[in-house]
Amino acid sequence: MSHPSRTTPPAPLQVKAAPLPYVSLLEPRLLTQIDLVVIHCTELPDLAMAREFAETVRYASGTGNSGHWYIDRDGHTQAWVPPERIAHHVRGWNLRSVGIELVNRGRHPHWLHARHQAMDVPYPDAQIAALVALLQDLQARLPALRLIAGHQDLDTEQVPAEDDPGVLVARKQDPGPLFPWERVLAQVGLERLVP
Repeated sequence: MSHPSRTTPPAPLQVKAAPLPYVSLLEPRLLTQIDLVVIHCTELPDLAMAREFAETVRYASGTGNSGHWYIDRDGHTQAWVPPERIAHHVRGWNLRSVGIELVNRGRHPHWLHARHQAMDVPYPDAQIAALVALLQDLQARLPALRLIAGHQDLDTEQVPAEDDPGVLVARKQDPGPLFPWERVLAQVGLERLVP
């Protein structure tokens, strides 16, 4: 598997607009409020299942949980929520951040089972190249953007395992140990935030 180096030109950014049905119900904000991008993985097998999950209304406001952008395993990128709107993607950090979801099975379908905690699906080169291109674009468009974090870095809650309540498991592990942090950070000028 080849890995782009610092001198590899970024992949051309092509983003398909695919706004969620409730986008207008999400709170607005100024782009200058955004200083953090959070990297997630969907923990679902494909983009269609991620879309179904994101479209599900979970709050009295008529909105649900989603990232701003979704990048499929082949690098195809969709914008589901504009950055001017606050998406529900990471507890306690939504106001100041945007979320990028990478399609990756993660721990699906037993997210919280004690014996099913391995995040063992690698991220394809095309997906990482698209992520780098998107991050570089966001740096040009979001004047305060300077930080990057994984969902697992910001939501560190441990919960009882569904199959063994005596065992605690991480509520969130994404993007997980196979995410190529060093490779991504070498190509973007963002500082990793690990509170």
